[in-house]
Amino acid sequence: MTDPTPDGPASGTLPEPQVRAMFDRIAGVYDRLNSVMTAGLHHRWRERAVALAQLTPGDHVLDVATGTGDLAFELARAVGPEGSVVAADFSEQMLAIARRKADAGTAGAGAGSVRFEQANALLLPHAANEFDAATVGFGVRNFSDLNQGLRELARVVKPGGRVVILEMTAPRRPPLSTFFGLWFDRAVPVLGRLAGDADAYTYLPSSVRRFPGPEDLAARMSAVGFGDIRYVLTAGGIIALHVGTVKV
Repeated sequence: MTDPTPDGPASGTLPEPQVRAMFDRIAGVYDRLNSVMTAGLHHRWRERAVALAQLTPGDHVLDVATGTGDLAFELARAVGPEGSVVAADFSEQMLAIARRKADAGTAGAGAGSVRFEQANALLLPHAANEFDAATVGFGVRNFSDLNQGLRELARVVKPGGRVVILEMTAPRRPPLSTFFGLWFDRAVPVLGRLAGDADAYTYLPSSVRRFPGPEDLAARMSAVGFGDIRYVLTAGGIIALHVGTVKV
């Protein structure tokens, strides 16, 4: 296990402006390629993340790195009309797609109540203890400083509140490790080229490979102030869901 305490950019991380520009570029094809790459299962994984958050109607929830908003829309259904969801991302083009989905009514009941905002996950524009829970779906591996991003999540959630992180992870044992290498290292960049942005979809598998494994991420969460940490691996070990409670 690596040392969970060092701060600063992780090895192999792109500079933040470069990552933001990349997500702005791929916003228009992001949803379609997500569905192709995951065989549509990403919606089920988001539903599971919401279940782990253990929300109740009326809760106030933050979704960080919301992208095109799918996880935020699931959260809105869970907290109901009496609750609220703030969905934050640093890519304005991703947020534009999310807002269009909400306005068009294609995101389901409650989607119109989600408030979208452009924000940096490393310096969230929210007060301490403001939210009952927070989530991040497929976003923490893009944090240029992972520990700082985790600290911000702990800061803005009330003591006793839950933070759920849904992320891809590189399986270590065959046959899944073999499949991962073939699919993500070879097929995904080809899909990126067909979509017009090979660099972005070459970044995706490399970002997963350099990201801390499930045990390391749990250790980092503990180091910055989370307790009751557990994680679940699904999809044969390609997807990890971590949940931790902000210490009282």
